[in-house]
Amino acid sequence: MTRRERLMATLNGQPADRPPVSFYELDGQQDPDDPDPFNIFNHPSWRPLLDLTREKTDLIARRGVPLRNRPPDPAAELRKTDTLEDDKGSRHAVTTIRAGKRVLTERTRRDRDVDTVWTVEHLCKDVEDFKAWLELPERPPGGEPDIEPFLAMEARIGDAGIGMIDCGDPLCAVASLFDMGTYTVIALTEQELFHRALERASREILPKVEAVAKALPGRLWRIVGPEYASPPYLPPALFREYVVRYDRPMVEIIHKYGGFARIHSHGRLKAILDDICSTGCMGLDPIEPPPQGDVELSYVRKKYGKQLVLFGNLEVSDIETLPTDRFAEKVEKALREGTEGDGRGFVLQPSACPYGRVLSPLTLRNYEKIVELVEKF
Repeated sequence: MTRRERLMATLNGQPADRPPVSFYELDGQQDPDDPDPFNIFNHPSWRPLLDLTREKTDLIARRGVPLRNRPPDPAAELRKTDTLEDDKGSRHAVTTIRAGKRVLTERTRRDRDVDTVWTVEHLCKDVEDFKAWLELPERPPGGEPDIEPFLAMEARIGDAGIGMIDCGDPLCAVASLFDMGTYTVIALTEQELFHRALERASREILPKVEAVAKALPGRLWRIVGPEYASPPYLPPALFREYVVRYDRPMVEIIHKYGGFARIHSHGRLKAILDDICSTGCMGLDPIEPPPQGDVELSYVRKKYGKQLVLFGNLEVSDIETLPTDRFAEKVEKALREGTEGDGRGFVLQPSACPYGRVLSPLTLRNYEKIVELVEKF
């Protein structure tokens, strides 16, 4: 089978010659020749792993799909963003929004040697900020999906894999307004207000999902945000309120156009697996093993594998720290538990990828071991 055929068979619950293997955030799009000082992948230590990713893994290349020709944003004149670099080479962005009598401020930082953006100050600090944000004028729905970059990505991948559409859910949009402590308190104590915010986010997200799913039918989607309402942050009852209620319509739209909706949720899953399945989704990632998670892959496969394609369950910290012989045991266990008994399908996949500029020799060896073992399986 080609790598694309292997992945599509797995998504459709059909037999494949072996389980697909994806390196998740390493998806064939990283460019070791891009001289941008913020591109960690141009360090020579990354090139063997990037070559291995492109040549040996079943690529699942993820990308968001923006809208073009959107109606004007009535809040645009209230928003300002300034970006600067400090003398240490870090990039800072400061966004301010005039919301009634309040000024909401968000600050982010990106360091040259770390492939992530840190939010060092969140937009909403308290309930009054949240209320002011809710009163901002809403942008009317509309616009056309800009699908050409996604199609070009798929063309570059060819038979080596598939494209995946990345999309945040309403909870992702709202929870990220706050630091985690403030978010959990407000989500617990201001539930009516929180639903107002989620409904507002849904009015923007659902028409976009409909337009993109119609323009790009039959694709795999990754829905990001449900983990904000997973234990220990919120109780399962609020997962049902804040995730199931708002994500189920997204899943239904994606499936209406022949797509495959996959829920992304780190951490503890056991108490919310029934609720995740009740969204109607067909996939789940990354199913982290204990102690990062609270459920074994074998349990998820046995109870939920007929509905869900399981993506996981290798922990990136194990890839970076475990001696290769011990790490190999983790890979063999994941392969065994992810494929035992009846199930829709399994994709061997880490929970994330390293994000430092210099990749260690141990990390490279462990990635090579993943490919070696899955090809023997």
